[in-house]
Amino acid sequence: MLLYSIYQFVGTVLYCLSFPFVLLLNRLQGYINHGLVRRYGFRLHCPAKKDVRSYRIWIHAASVGEVQAARVLIGEMISRETKCDFFLSTMTEHGLSVASKQLPSEVFCFLAPLDVPITVHRFLAAIKPDVYVCLETELWPAMFIELHRIGIPSVMLNGRMTERSSRRYKMIHSLMKRLLGNLDGLAVISEDDGKRFRELGAPTELIQVTGNIKYDYPVENIEKVRLSHRFILKADKEIVFISGSTRTGEEDILIRVFKALKKQSDKDILWVIAPRHLERLDEVQKILIGAGLKYDLYSNLKTSVRTCSVVLVDTMGELGKLYSAGDFNFVGGSLVKQRGHNIIEAARWGRPVYYGPSIDDFKDAAEILESSGGSFRVADGDELAATLIDHLRDKKVYEHACAGAMHAVSLQRGAAGRQADMLVGLLQNPAQNK
Repeated sequence: MLLYSIYQFVGTVLYCLSFPFVLLLNRLQGYINHGLVRRYGFRLHCPAKKDVRSYRIWIHAASVGEVQAARVLIGEMISRETKCDFFLSTMTEHGLSVASKQLPSEVFCFLAPLDVPITVHRFLAAIKPDVYVCLETELWPAMFIELHRIGIPSVMLNGRMTERSSRRYKMIHSLMKRLLGNLDGLAVISEDDGKRFRELGAPTELIQVTGNIKYDYPVENIEKVRLSHRFILKADKEIVFISGSTRTGEEDILIRVFKALKKQSDKDILWVIAPRHLERLDEVQKILIGAGLKYDLYSNLKTSVRTCSVVLVDTMGELGKLYSAGDFNFVGGSLVKQRGHNIIEAARWGRPVYYGPSIDDFKDAAEILESSGGSFRVADGDELAATLIDHLRDKKVYEHACAGAMHAVSLQRGAAGRQADMLVGLLQNPAQNK
């Protein structure tokens, strides 16, 4: 194929030109630990197979977001007591660092090989995977063609394809059709993702719509969790407005929103604000005091009475479930250019979620929620206040949004199990491979 031949030729030439430099870096291994050396495979010391009956699974997770998906998938596989040795590659040093900290210690983590046949072959020979798993849309031509040539099955899990990416990939349609045709399974997040993969040449029989494993939260007694956290907040009939994961510049905006809500509501409003980083607590306290707002610290509420209509969360790890107490949940990092935070974490409690225009890191979650009517993207603080006031006044619109949030999250539930089923089936039935 002409496109792949050109790709392979250019990659090989660059490989040869850089090889002397990489050799020099490798000789200086006592002084330098360059990522490029590791991507050539010079320091790839793979562990031996622990059990002759175990499967070796290579999972490729481009960066931090995919590492989170890998964590869920690995947990699901371990819970099934399937004997597996896991290998996880990332494209970035940051992703590798996160993977090393968050994944079980027995998972072997490393930087992905350069997508050149000789390097890919070196990694495959060292790891000897029984199956290769790519998460989301990491289709590297040399890797997939080498996998197919050797006869190692490959599967894409948590596959997603945006309209923008689809338009780009259509420019190399013939190559994409070949790569997707080499897959042995394709689990996509939504019907729209599946449609776009089909348009690029993925065989229809390979595609399964499974939901997003990053948002596959366990079933919980929502009302019980909600009541317990409202009890901590001492919130009885108050409207609870939670602003989670706020970043520098957002508190000043949200203070105006809070005051607008108080002015328009016939009920008391309790504002709970949780900065993304605890190092900012002093800064946020000064902002609140400067705005004339008294506050209680969340850490004191479990042992004392709340005295103010503002609560400042000064603990880590509480926000995920604290969202359950909210009537209106705003997720920060979105009214300022910080690319947003996890909005599904707030929506899982069956209440609408609100966020600003900067939601780039969670575009997929925004699409899931917005399509179900369970979330609202606003341009600025004024639009946020107006939207909240509308929902405060119109009970039917608010209840519809609550149902939409619940429906969107329910569609993701079980995604990890469905994708693990596909992977286990591929491991146990190698004869099904093309």
